[in-house]
Amino acid sequence: MSLRISSVNKTAHKKTAEVIKNGGIAIVPTETVYGFAVDAFNIKAQKALYEIKDRDVRKPLIMMAYEIETVKVFVDISEKALRVARKFWPGQLTLIFPTTEIGQILSGGRKDLGVRIPNNRFMLKLLKEINVPVFTTSVNVSNEKSAKNIKEALKFDGLVDIIVDGGQCKLSFESTVIDMVKFPYIVVRKGCLDINKILKYL
Repeated sequence: MSLRISSVNKTAHKKTAEVIKNGGIAIVPTETVYGFAVDAFNIKAQKALYEIKDRDVRKPLIMMAYEIETVKVFVDISEKALRVARKFWPGQLTLIFPTTEIGQILSGGRKDLGVRIPNNRFMLKLLKEINVPVFTTSVNVSNEKSAKNIKEALKFDGLVDIIVDGGQCKLSFESTVIDMVKFPYIVVRKGCLDINKILKYL
């Protein structure tokens, strides 16, 4: 069985950070849906995550970090993209940027990478504690529905190292995704953040 801990536990973020830093796989709550999380620098953990999800290795993971300055090492953010990020982060918006040389190494040679700073108290405490980005993807088997509550997330009990119980996700719908690599920008996925609120900043 996986270690299970409540997100309201005062040491939950520290225990989860320790598991991730040691190469483990965590299931964590966000404001959108539950996500798997691994250390972005741990290639072995990334591969294990792909196997658990039965995910095509050509499909990228999403990078999450505590603040914008952290991700600038891994992606190139234009001035316009930076305005959008500062307006909607932390929040339910994933932005795809061109990768830097380091970003390409971490992402298996990809020339673009999706990034999000989540608006969830536990996740922000976790990301600050880890002090490095994590790679994430929704908790589900590929092409199936994402876990929106702890009951659905527990289907992976025993396959990961730790599961953080955050109850029901506040929004229970995936983030909006915008590709900002080239202009005009492309809405890749219409998620829980209203695209009309973003348009005037694009």
